[in-house]
Amino acid sequence: MKKIVFMLIALSFSAPSYAASIKAEVNGMVCAFCAKGIEKKLNALPQSQNVFVDLKNHIVVLELKENENVPLEDFKAIIKDAGYDVSAAEVVDKTAAEIKAEIAK
Repeated sequence: MKKIVFMLIALSFSAPSYAASIKAEVNGMVCAFCAKGIEKKLNALPQSQNVFVDLKNHIVVLELKENENVPLEDFKAIIKDAGYDVSAAEVVDKTAAEIKAEIAK
């Protein structure tokens, strides 16, 4: 009985699972065709939940499926292979929709 109680307590204090996003500033995006190209490549990833591209602010967001990961270097390489430069990238604890809403303010 003690083992079961301990396991339940341990499970209740484990870290919550959430979807994270990779947010990047991308140089070289100048048209809707550019944005669609990046969006298509990132949506093709099996870890992809959602992709948001803001052409005006040069922001690209890859929202990951729950408990999935894409190393930052791999993310940057995908964008670089598409012909663009990543000036900054970070993992954030927000959805693509949340980031989109922040930018719209």
